[in-house]
Amino acid sequence: MKCKFVPLKALLQQNGYIRGPFGSALKRGELKNVGIPVYEQQHAINNHRNFRFFIENQKYRELKRFAVQPSDIIISCSGTIGKMSIIRDTDPMGIISQALLILRCDKNVVLPQYLYYFLSSNYGYNAITSVSSGSVQVNIAKREVIENIQIPYFDLESQHKMVGLLQCLDEKISLNNAINNNLQAQVFAVYRQMFADCVNEKRRKCRVDEYFDISIGKTPPRKEPEWFSENSANNVIWLSISDMGSCGMYISDSSEYLTKDAIDRFNIVVVPDKTVLLSFKLTVGRVAITNGAMTTNEAIAHFKTDNKTINEYLYCYLKSYNYQTLGSTSSIATAVNSKIIKAMQFIVPTEQELSDFHRFSAPCFEKILHNQLENNRLVALRDAVLSKLMSGEIDVSNVSI
Repeated sequence: MKCKFVPLKALLQQNGYIRGPFGSALKRGELKNVGIPVYEQQHAINNHRNFRFFIENQKYRELKRFAVQPSDIIISCSGTIGKMSIIRDTDPMGIISQALLILRCDKNVVLPQYLYYFLSSNYGYNAITSVSSGSVQVNIAKREVIENIQIPYFDLESQHKMVGLLQCLDEKISLNNAINNNLQAQVFAVYRQMFADCVNEKRRKCRVDEYFDISIGKTPPRKEPEWFSENSANNVIWLSISDMGSCGMYISDSSEYLTKDAIDRFNIVVVPDKTVLLSFKLTVGRVAITNGAMTTNEAIAHFKTDNKTINEYLYCYLKSYNYQTLGSTSSIATAVNSKIIKAMQFIVPTEQELSDFHRFSAPCFEKILHNQLENNRLVALRDAVLSKLMSGEIDVSNVSI
């Protein structure tokens, strides 16, 4: 069964495209610690609903036209564009920030889940980013450009069947994520019990560069595009802080790669497998572990060691570290540099403590990595199934859900 293509605006309610309020409408001083939540870009990157900012009821009434509703699709529209999430019935009411936009479907013609699946796929992402503009801070273009993106369209019965197939894969992905969250919570509970809540005078303190070989990544000249690639074939993974923002505990891939010539020409450090990484510029304190050899930009520090039992402890230590203590200015993002990172205090457990913690946590870390890799395969499978559904290679007319 072939599909037809329709412009996005044909699938939305009247005024179903809602761009977040600009700074003049939502001033910093009006943001509170309690109240009605503000949805930010991070809420489009994942489904976690941990809110930093809130507004009072009166401000909410003024900005109610920017409020989310169940089944709304929220999309990041500046900086890291094209990330999205769908508002669930259980999500709290709130308004979007200026970094987001809302797509509100006409449910008589399209299922919100169907549109979400298409837009969140590689094909949908490419459709969105192809109409973006902005040389430094990328922004999604004007409303009329977005609304004219061509969407593959099927009747509602076919959409229901497609969504049912894709949700089966998503349910497994969600289950793996739930297992990983539980495993990580267990690891941190034991970490706090053993190290944060227990004093041991036999532990020693040192600088991190006295225990680890600390190296920093590098970026080839951006004006010379021949050093970069979006293709992994015969190239080397090159990580940025944004890659670390959504990777989970382990990081296996990135959105950009370096050629091998770039690595040789600019003497770029190749980070070994199972190395703990720490972001220290702009966004300070993101932590991940490499799954395979790769490179990074200059905003990421690499904690290399031959001690195979320290990584689990180091990961928890860096995730729990108070980075506000590193800077002497009000802006920690600009105050921290590589010298400060190398001089960070590191508390070295006793050999027995380290052995005991490693014995407990290593199987948890291995299971988390296994689940992350399985999710990567499931996401690739979901995109492949979606492609075949859109092209008609998989005919849903005979499928029973």
